[in-house]
Amino acid sequence: MKPHGIVGWRRENFYLYGAVEPATGDSFFYEFSHLDGSCFQLFLNHFSQQFPDNLNLLQLDNGSFHKSLTLDWPDNILPIFQPAHSPELNPIERLWEHFKQFLRWETCTNLAQLRQKLTEILNSTPESVIASICGWDYINTALLSASS
Repeated sequence: MKPHGIVGWRRENFYLYGAVEPATGDSFFYEFSHLDGSCFQLFLNHFSQQFPDNLNLLQLDNGSFHKSLTLDWPDNILPIFQPAHSPELNPIERLWEHFKQFLRWETCTNLAQLRQKLTEILNSTPESVIASICGWDYINTALLSASS
């Protein structure tokens, strides 16, 4: 028997872009209206400004917006593209699944309510939890090897 729940078929949305440091759980999130090259460029700019003194390795899937020829990569961000169809290799994919479990049976009446719930989830997730979700040994080893 399948569980019963309230369904809201609204088609409003927003996109949460994010980056995590798998070893420490340090994270950076930014909300955008679209999933495209223009918004991704803004994310890169904000991310670069947030961590200006670090060389940031940013692991990405092969989404077209990640590879847009118009992207201007900040000097302190180095993209690392993972093999196609391998979300299990990207640390943040595990974190998205973790966050979704708290929203799975929620029905929000508007985007503001969804934003509020998501903000509460983001703010209540300690770095130690993010590190335990994202910092699997093989990921940390691979990232350390890539940065050497």
